[in-house]
Amino acid sequence: MKTNLVLFGKPGAGKGTQASFLKETYRLKHISTGDVFRYNISENTPLGQLAKSYMDQGDLVPDEVTIQMLEAEVNKFPDVAGFIFDGFPRTTAQAEALDQFLSRKNMSISGTIALEADEDVLTARLLERGKESGRPDDQDETKIRNRFEEYNKKTAPLEAYYRNQNKFYEVDGIGEISEITQRISKVIDSL
Repeated sequence: MKTNLVLFGKPGAGKGTQASFLKETYRLKHISTGDVFRYNISENTPLGQLAKSYMDQGDLVPDEVTIQMLEAEVNKFPDVAGFIFDGFPRTTAQAEALDQFLSRKNMSISGTIALEADEDVLTARLLERGKESGRPDDQDETKIRNRFEEYNKKTAPLEAYYRNQNKFYEVDGIGEISEITQRISKVIDSL
């Protein structure tokens, strides 16, 4: 049975950092939706062309297209022990579509892990990251707070969706990186 995780967390909560440790420890493939989109668009795949056509119109890419991209990505790695989904799902409809896709492959989501952190701590973390990385979205406190608000609005229904399946786990995302990894590992080992 594969271990399939959904990683949640506000911007700056450390999803990427934790995913890199978890994929090594548990032999999981980290699938970042943003990376999958960028790959398909840069490689000019049929799905990338389709996604770009929506984006060029200023429209959101339909869930079906995103799911097809994720399905293609999952199919590339039949021998991994499971997957970490990062950046998807973002809505209940996407969560349902992901469940349907995984069930067609005789898989399911094992658990969803939400890295919890105080917004003031995350704001300071992101502003520091913005200085180092030069990322404009990490240099403006108003934009950072807007991203948190957007996250809170979108993930609240997802929390309820996964809680109803007894698959939602909150992990304290503040502390040393290794401590946070241990907290997450404890949850994964209990699944």
